[in-house]
Amino acid sequence: MDTAAELSRTLGPLRRAVLRATRTAANLPDLPEAQIELLRTLIAEGPLNPRTVAARLRIAPSTVSNLVKTMSATGLIERETAPNDLRTVHLTASAKARDLLDRYDRTSTATLAHSIGLLSANERNTLEAALPILGRLTEQLEVRN
Repeated sequence: MDTAAELSRTLGPLRRAVLRATRTAANLPDLPEAQIELLRTLIAEGPLNPRTVAARLRIAPSTVSNLVKTMSATGLIERETAPNDLRTVHLTASAKARDLLDRYDRTSTATLAHSIGLLSANERNTLEAALPILGRLTEQLEVRN
């Protein structure tokens, strides 16, 4: 078996299946992954300017600009002008976004826990043993980019 090819083919569908199941289970809105990643970054790191967000997420500043425009219109991101420099904008996740992401996380965890519970004990143990390896794999991929 080609482990890299199989993992590559599995990750996307797994991620989408988790998002679909989560949205369905809690009747949550369809937030694109890019918006979720942006919110996670703002919540974890506090107010950031768009250029810093682009660097953290490794996406183009124009992509951040488009995300911010859409997410500001839906009340997920708040833009604040820096008091000492009117040209600088700081972005924060709104209370609405924090609540929404918390609901996504709680529902996602519950949905995954239920599905993992349907696996055999051996499969659950194998999955648990793989988690640190997947974490290291993620770190290696991040270092490469």
